Amino acid sequence: MLVDFNTLPEESKVWIYQCNRSFTDNEIMELETKLDIFIENWTAHGSDLQAGYKIVYKRFIVIGLDQQVGAATGCSIDASVHFIQGLEKEYQVDLLDKMNVSYKQGEFIAYKTLIDFKKMAKEKAVSKNTIVFNNLVVNIAEFNENWEVPASDSWHSRFLK
Repeated sequence: MLVDFNTLPEESKVWIYQCNRSFTDNEIMELETKLDIFIENWTAHGSDLQAGYKIVYKRFIVIGLDQQVGAATGCSIDASVHFIQGLEKEYQVDLLDKMNVSYKQGEFIAYKTLIDFKKMAKEKAVSKNTIVFNNLVVNIAEFNENWEVPASDSWHSRFLK
């Protein structure tokens, strides 16, 4: 069952899919329709899942699931990954590669491979104050508090000396 992402409890599970480019306004409208349909029909062992989503900075798809109502199972997680893979093919984007880093450069969202990010850290092109997106957060509370943070407060800090 589709619910407003902002009404989900803080302990709700989140999955964050970062895109290697910004979606256009038309693509976002299409994505919202596709996400509405997917989440409205998303189930675990035949039971509805209470979930919502948001698209942030035209680049991140964030799906939240209230696990108190119904927890995701292997099959339902597989269904969501299959759905995201379909979006990757349709829009010719990368959403599942966790070896890439997104960070802010002013108001712009930059996207680099982990190797390039490490190189930039070594060259001091990014610093401990660079705002990064910690896509390893696991619930809405962490998403709200620790998703968009200085690199020094994230796993990215290991690359900054």
